Amino acid sequence: MLTSGYELPFLFNLLFSLLAGLIIGAERESREKPAGIATHSLVIGGSMMFAFLSSLIDPSARIAAAIISGIGFLGAGVIIKGEHGTITNLTTAASVWFGCSIGIAIGYGLYFMALIGIIFAAAVPRIPSVSKEHSPFRKNGKGKKSAL
Repeated sequence: MLTSGYELPFLFNLLFSLLAGLIIGAERESREKPAGIATHSLVIGGSMMFAFLSSLIDPSARIAAAIISGIGFLGAGVIIKGEHGTITNLTTAASVWFGCSIGIAIGYGLYFMALIGIIFAAAVPRIPSVSKEHSPFRKNGKGKKSAL
């Protein structure tokens, strides 16, 4: 039975969180990255739940700060240092962390902000990066900086 009046908003928030996790996680899975739909859906949904509960129980509690710290550890777990000092999965770690902020926004009822965040999180990883060969800051073969 629905008794407290919070059940429907909570259900809406949870479904919105799932949708956000599907969109952002699908982008990561399309690039064969370790944190995909399930991870993003759980992070966003969990963050939403903490924020939602915080808003009901004690709005002055610093729950959001604790969520962000905890998610930072989760994100650090997907970062890998490879051979030759290369670092991989930074974007995936950042998307998990950013997904947390989307969940917090949903939990506090800031739906427009969350929607813009979802679009941002899905679009930014698709922006082509400047390769080292085409960077204006790359040194040329003679140890001099490029004229660009």
